[in-house]
Amino acid sequence: MNVRAPSGLALKAKLFRGLSDPSRLALIEALRDGEKTVSQLVEATGLSQPNASAHLACLRDCGIVEKRQAGRYAFYALADDQVEALLCAAEELLARIGAQIFACTRYRQEG
Repeated sequence: MNVRAPSGLALKAKLFRGLSDPSRLALIEALRDGEKTVSQLVEATGLSQPNASAHLACLRDCGIVEKRQAGRYAFYALADDQVEALLCAAEELLARIGAQIFACTRYRQEG
C-alpha cells in the first residue's frame, strides 16, 4: 500500500490537531517531569484507565510518547526533547498573547 505523506502544512496541522485534544494534552503535560505508568497518569489527569490507554496508544503511534515495558508495568515518557521545547514555546507565546487567545470568539471554549 502506497500512502502519500501530507505536505508540510498539512503535517503541521495534523500535529497540532493531535495536541489540541484536552485529554492527550493532559497526558503530555503529566509526562513533562518524567516517565509514568498508566496508573500514575490516570491519577495525575483524572482520565479513566481505558481513555488514558487509548490516548496513549494514539500518542505512541504518532511518535509523541514512547513506551518502556518493565515486567508487567508499562512506563510512558515523552519520545523527543522537542515535545518539551514545543510546550515551553507555547507557554512563552501564551504569556504574551494568552489574553487575546482567551478572548477569541472564533474557537469554542473547551474545559
